[in-house]
Amino acid sequence: MEFLPQLKIGWLNGWLLLFILYAGFGVLLLVFPRAVVKRLYERNGRTRAYYVRRALGVPIVLGAIGLFVLLPLKLGAWPFWVGLGIYLLGLGVFNAALINYRNTPLDRPVTEGVYRYSRNPQLMGLLVVFMGTAVAVGSWLMVALAALMGFGVHTRILAEERACLAQYGDAYRAYMARVPRYFGLPREPSPTDPPARQQPAR
Repeated sequence: MEFLPQLKIGWLNGWLLLFILYAGFGVLLLVFPRAVVKRLYERNGRTRAYYVRRALGVPIVLGAIGLFVLLPLKLGAWPFWVGLGIYLLGLGVFNAALINYRNTPLDRPVTEGVYRYSRNPQLMGLLVVFMGTAVAVGSWLMVALAALMGFGVHTRILAEERACLAQYGDAYRAYMARVPRYFGLPREPSPTDPPARQQPAR
């Protein structure tokens, strides 16, 4: 791993992994029903602060993609294999989440499949894909940029959860009460939760 490896245009650069991601996503959008795609891009719940943060994050994302175009994959070295494993994990979560999304009736929140473990598996999968690509090109700078993207992802997640609450009401509120926002992290306490049981003094 280096801070920023030598930049070079080539076919076996980081862009190749991102192309696989977005090409597969494009194919899924083409075969999904139009109503599902429309729901996927629902814009309710997005505040002015969300759009300001998004405008600030766009240069970071575009800059990262530009660097991936110029950073060769570390083929044969350990960063490539570790990064590829992280990338495939993220790609699997992202695509599984899309399939779960497509298979859920439009009048219900998505709660099955990988959505049983995280309320936001699509965006989490996407972030893991970028992190895996950053490791696969062997760049600490790209790892830092991928981590920085996480703040933008968090902002988008908050907006989408507001939209889901507005659209699905109590059904989504109950889902929030039992499933965490992020994989592996405990869910946030809800005002409707019973008070914690006091431990007896010893």
